[in-house]
Amino acid sequence: MNARRASSLRWQLLVGVLVPVLAFVALTAVAAHRSALAAANTAYDRTLLASAKTIGEQLRVQGEGAAVRVTADLPYSALEAFEADMRSRMYYRILGFQGETVSGFDDLPGPRPPGAGRNPSAALVHFYDDEFRGQPVRMAVLLQPVSGPTGLGMATIQVAETFELRRSMADELLTQTLVRQALQILLIAAVVVWVVQRATRPVRALGALLAARPAGDLSPLPTGQAPRELLPLIDATNSVMSRLARLLEHQKRFVRDASHQLRTPLAVLKAQLQSAARGDVAPSQALVEVAETVDRATLLANQLLALAKVEQIREQADAPVTDWADAVRQVALDLSPLIVARQLDFDLALQPARVRAHEWALRELSRNLIHNAIQHGPPGGRLHIRLQTDRHHAALTVSDSGPGLDAEARARLFQAFAARGPAAGSGLGLAICQGIVTGLGGQLSLDNRELQGRVIGLDATARLPLEPAPPPDPDTAEGQSPP
Repeated sequence: MNARRASSLRWQLLVGVLVPVLAFVALTAVAAHRSALAAANTAYDRTLLASAKTIGEQLRVQGEGAAVRVTADLPYSALEAFEADMRSRMYYRILGFQGETVSGFDDLPGPRPPGAGRNPSAALVHFYDDEFRGQPVRMAVLLQPVSGPTGLGMATIQVAETFELRRSMADELLTQTLVRQALQILLIAAVVVWVVQRATRPVRALGALLAARPAGDLSPLPTGQAPRELLPLIDATNSVMSRLARLLEHQKRFVRDASHQLRTPLAVLKAQLQSAARGDVAPSQALVEVAETVDRATLLANQLLALAKVEQIREQADAPVTDWADAVRQVALDLSPLIVARQLDFDLALQPARVRAHEWALRELSRNLIHNAIQHGPPGGRLHIRLQTDRHHAALTVSDSGPGLDAEARARLFQAFAARGPAAGSGLGLAICQGIVTGLGGQLSLDNRELQGRVIGLDATARLPLEPAPPPDPDTAEGQSPP
């Protein structure tokens, strides 16, 4: 269950959306807290400055000459008006002309130089953070001119405030910000779940449709109500099911044809053996007949297997580049005993032809075309084999001097088991050739060759796309010298 949940689209979107949002919220929360604290400092620094100015208004000058000094009559209750509530405490200290403590808390830390902190206010006041009695405080230092009838000078006023109220204000602002952002995150999560649930409804419907189908139903899936994003998946599924249906149909046809066609030679072989056992024919003649029946059954089985293997050509897209001329030359060599036995006028003319096909397919194609020409041609006739190329195609033409094709034979030319006549075989040769040529993207044609209105032979031509020659190797080309 956990694996399915982790790999589901809903959880992937939630994690992919919420993790960056949460990271952004964390960063903005830190920045918002700092901004809120800075805003609170700015606001409450004005209170500190007002407190310092109020204290400065209470300063007086007493004495004359060298005995002149600053005096202040300021009770602590005078600062209570500037305390916002009981969460913060304020402290003050007044320093005279010579830096002596006039009033306030003697243990308050002395003032720092003006350049040590930020000073957004007037030049005579500056603010900074310090520590007093183990607590962090915000310190304001004001240089207050004091004058009187007997003298004048510059007094220093320090006012410090603890951070409780400032931090409380910053925390409240941060809490409000986080609450709003949490509501936004919940809204985003709800929208993502709803959108994914709605967007994946066609996928679930498609899965339910496939699950409800019968085991052998390979018909195409409907695409009428499917969203545009699902069309490539449905098209690919329909393509796969189409190939599966074609393969299953081919398998059924192969089993049907094999069971039907092999039954006849086996029945003939059994009858021949029974006849030989009864002594109806001589043993030597019986052996010859049995050998001929076995040869026909072997040829039929090989052709059935070749016909089944032809279907693989349609499914294989990684066929190598093969020289067709080599395959034709090897087939002609294998069939040379038959050519010699029938005393045929044999002619072989081959050009190199690079085609993209498996060698077994080219040999099977060439073998069936040449064997048909040998079988249907008269003894002592002609058998010419030509492999020619043009810019885009290679063409293998096998010419014999047989009777050619009549209208009835041409109507059932590439049908399996449609051969007729005394020289007919199993009727699979041309069906195999047609399947190979079609699978390789070519064409197969059989044309009567006539002379003065009379058929003098048949030309069987198979055309396949020619593979372009590879580009020359730059290293090899540089090593060659010009002619």
